[in-house]
Amino acid sequence: MSDSESFIQGDIFEEPEGFYQPPPDAHFAPYERKNVPECSKSQAQTVNLRLVGSSPLWGHLLWNAGIYTAQHFDKYPELVQDKVVLELGAAAALPSIVAGLIGVKKCVTTDYPDADLIQNIQYNVDQELYDGQSEFDPVNRSVVVEGYIWGNSYEPITKHLPTGTSKFDLIILSDLVFNHTEHLKLLKTTKDLLASNGKALVVFSPHRPWLLNDDLQFFETAKEFDLTPEKIEMVHWKPMFEEDEETSEVRSRVYAYYLTHKN
Repeated sequence: MSDSESFIQGDIFEEPEGFYQPPPDAHFAPYERKNVPECSKSQAQTVNLRLVGSSPLWGHLLWNAGIYTAQHFDKYPELVQDKVVLELGAAAALPSIVAGLIGVKKCVTTDYPDADLIQNIQYNVDQELYDGQSEFDPVNRSVVVEGYIWGNSYEPITKHLPTGTSKFDLIILSDLVFNHTEHLKLLKTTKDLLASNGKALVVFSPHRPWLLNDDLQFFETAKEFDLTPEKIEMVHWKPMFEEDEETSEVRSRVYAYYLTHKN
């Protein structure tokens, strides 16, 4: 065999077949409204949410906290009907969509400005609230979508406020408190943008039970921002993830709180 010959056949730089796996496809998760209030602008019972196939920002799951929040709105429609609402970290935007079905005056639904994530939120809003129409004037829509990074200028959010309005009646924080490093930004945003007689609805599950105290610290820190926490309830639902049985009880918890301005 000459020096120019080789034992290696084919392209040595070609990756083996199946080495790179394609990302998971987007999938759909139906949500059924259990008790649609008579005052709801739309009596639609099913919300068919598209979830991104995968996301480092956790937008590929329909979270228990989002479901709880949506149910809470149908139970207490006065929280959102004809109100000005902001959702932070919307993921698939179920709470915002249900607020739109009930009849929100204006809802700005936001998440990190990842293109796939924001496009998916826009798709859900278009499909579930606007008959699939993607061409629109945001001034004339009750639910609008914006990319937003916590702690940055509020202009991308506040530009959507109705004329004569400077703050929000309700701010939604659904499954966000696990971001412990972001507590100060979330609370400052809530304090700055919440109307004096408004509420923030904070719902979460302790997906990392060993950090539950850090999750709950959010509500102690809220007091430093002149926000008063009021526990609504804690319920048990099926945990989001199948892990060790020892922690299942803690992971099954869904905590719900209001934050209001301190009197």
